[in-house]
Amino acid sequence: MKIAVSIHGTRGDVEPCAAVGLELQRRGHDVHMAVPPNLVAFVRSAGLPATVAYGPDSQQQLRGDVFERPDALTAASPTDWLRLGNPLIALRKARAAATRGWAEMSDMLLAMTDDADLIVSGTAYQEIAANIAEYRGLPLAEVHYFPVRANTQVMPVHLPSRVVGAGYAAGEWMHWRFLKPAESQQRRALGLPPASSRPVARIVAAKTLEIQAYDPVFFPGLAREWDDRRPLVGSLTLQMPTDVDEELASWIAAGTPPIYFGFGSMPLDSPAAAVRLITDVCGLLGERALICAGFSDIDAMTAPHVKVVASVNHAAVFPSCRAVVHHGGAGTTAAGIRAGVPTLVLWVAAEQPLWGKQVTRLGVGTSRRFTASTRDSLLSDLRAVLTAEIAARARLLATQMTAPSDSVAKAADLLEAAAGNSATR
Repeated sequence: MKIAVSIHGTRGDVEPCAAVGLELQRRGHDVHMAVPPNLVAFVRSAGLPATVAYGPDSQQQLRGDVFERPDALTAASPTDWLRLGNPLIALRKARAAATRGWAEMSDMLLAMTDDADLIVSGTAYQEIAANIAEYRGLPLAEVHYFPVRANTQVMPVHLPSRVVGAGYAAGEWMHWRFLKPAESQQRRALGLPPASSRPVARIVAAKTLEIQAYDPVFFPGLAREWDDRRPLVGSLTLQMPTDVDEELASWIAAGTPPIYFGFGSMPLDSPAAAVRLITDVCGLLGERALICAGFSDIDAMTAPHVKVVASVNHAAVFPSCRAVVHHGGAGTTAAGIRAGVPTLVLWVAAEQPLWGKQVTRLGVGTSRRFTASTRDSLLSDLRAVLTAEIAARARLLATQMTAPSDSVAKAADLLEAAAGNSATR
């Protein structure tokens, strides 16, 4: 069968779908991937050659370049473009940024889905994929990395489901109004009738398979609240080796287990200051630090007890660390807990505070906003997680996590069944 996967976002968004795509390809299916241009080489290197560029550069989006601020500075958060002054001008700029390349993405996905049996998407630009699926008469499946649909499990206080549902619906409607000009133009170009309801309502009404790529241990009641269309399969990962695996293994073995620090694709305002802070605090604690630079420009010249690398294989490195400190991405959070080591989440944006909250609730670590971190707070947070009690709970929780191979296999089974239902029609 032919399966078309359009997924946009950072590596944390793209890698899980690449892992499932690779498994589907191994099973003999024709898998085509559409990913941000900055991640095409990564996905191809994983073994999926039929991968094309799709939409804007996601790393530039994170840095805020898409907002085209007139002072040539980059926007670190939505509040930055609000400083432009007139809220209507800021709204138009934000809408232009959020819908840039929409028509080209629609054309790309339309061509890629010729003779396809299934379209797979994430939540970013899901409207484009849903409209193409409607035009083609194909089933749509989505991969979610946190509970994005209406539910009562992630609310800070208990509320009736009808109240929660109404709140989610209002937010989805507002988001649709924000994107509606671009979506309406796409539907006209496809010859589809004007939409009379918000995209999420249409996606859910179509009985879309929505795979939840995280473990049930994070949200114990969610599986009971949702039906089989939203199965929790566990975190999906490629577990790809890196060029420095052997070097890292030697460095780790040469001393005490280090504390890992990494912020994924999140851009830091001052990477050098972050390294100085980590170096200082770990020196005071008598700990070694392994810093994953990710997409930040970090000078590798640091103290003897600190090592800086561009990337790491989480599955290979985390079990050898004393603790992991990271931004709270879904995949990194799962990898740290699978490794059975304490976690400190220093979240930056998006849904990351949610994962920090779950880490704290499960008793395997704590969390704090990255920009609120200081020398004293980092010292305090690390001392809090580097205890025998936290380490013991982390080791126990690791035994309850789904194995990566099982997660990928379950997701592939579900997508295979969805595509098979289409192929037999």
